[in-house]
Amino acid sequence: MQDTSKQNSSSQIAKQVFEIETESLNLVKASLDENFDKAVQMIMTITGRVIVTGMGKSGHIGAKIAATLASTGTPSFFIHPAEMGHGDLGMLKADDLVLALSFSGNTEELRKVLPPLKRLGVTLISITAGKESVLAQFSDIVLHTPITEEACPLHLAPTSSTTAALVMGDALAIALMKHKNIQKQDFARSHPLGSLGRSFIQIAEIMRKDKLPQVILNADLRKILEEINLRSLGFTLVVDANNKVLGSITDGDLRRAQLKFSEQIFQKFASDIMNPNPKLVSSDTLATRAAEIMKEYRISNLIVVDSDNKAVGILDLKDMLAEGFVI
Repeated sequence: MQDTSKQNSSSQIAKQVFEIETESLNLVKASLDENFDKAVQMIMTITGRVIVTGMGKSGHIGAKIAATLASTGTPSFFIHPAEMGHGDLGMLKADDLVLALSFSGNTEELRKVLPPLKRLGVTLISITAGKESVLAQFSDIVLHTPITEEACPLHLAPTSSTTAALVMGDALAIALMKHKNIQKQDFARSHPLGSLGRSFIQIAEIMRKDKLPQVILNADLRKILEEINLRSLGFTLVVDANNKVLGSITDGDLRRAQLKFSEQIFQKFASDIMNPNPKLVSSDTLATRAAEIMKEYRISNLIVVDSDNKAVGILDLKDMLAEGFVI
């Protein structure tokens, strides 16, 4: 039998951690002032990127903040302060902005790169509890996180302080996102492998553009069969001299024509056999919409046309499945 007293004790400890860190966030929230507005405005006006840096646990939080900024419309990346002092400073330009994280503001590795950063001419914003620290003194703007108590019982492991820095970074990212009017489409561009990003994929990115199966109106049965067999898509387009789509012929259309015309099918042409109303879509159609059309009409191919109804591509069911779109 499990010792429920230990379980209860652990849950009580967890609640205390939540209470301490929540109270810390309330303190940081209450301390927000015009410096936050200035920081957002400053990031909005730079022509370079936001370089985030921090040592230890602050560095881990900084890496997450950089990733959040980058994915929400603010170009950003993380540089370790020790690596910055050993050559990575060369990644920065004067039109960049550095966002530095340090609870104390006196972390040795960070202190050593502050003078060269200022000589480079970059703007420096800091997230720190040390309002009078070396980092604060070098900073153009200080985002103060007045943490007085870590959730760690020894008051040593960064807990409340890293949570506060993380939330401050999130607040910056969201404020910037709203001011830049970032929409789902913009967010999706930096998340092409995520479910949201995939929902904005256009069929132009998936469709087959080369060697489209096609015959003209007066093509005989042999030519139709040769074209379908050669392209291995189970159908062919029927086009005019200007490549405008007039119809399509599928394996199913051939079977139906055989039943309808019997032996006379060998005297028939593409114009007699084709479906004159195949499903046509434009290249900017979303792949998710194409999947819906395929499912609704139980078809395995879509013909992609331009504004003049000329064939520019074929969207095949196999390609859709390979890209992970379920039909």
